[in-house]
Amino acid sequence: MDFNRLRSFAAVAEAGHLTRAAEKLHISQPALSAQIKALEDELDLTLFERTSTGMTLTAAGKRLL
Repeated sequence: MDFNRLRSFAAVAEAGHLTRAAEKLHISQPALSAQIKALEDELDLTLFERTSTGMTLTAAGKRLL
């Protein structure tokens, strides 16, 4: 498990939005999205529910946090 992916996960969980978290981490939104997807694939879990207004943690995401 990569530390940067976990840091990215925590930033999105805190911000509730990919763009805001990407700005905080000083990376692009597509790069952050790829890190979150890679973490979800590695863990074989869906960590966020994605909506047009942002991202919220799933039950699995809450357990990881």
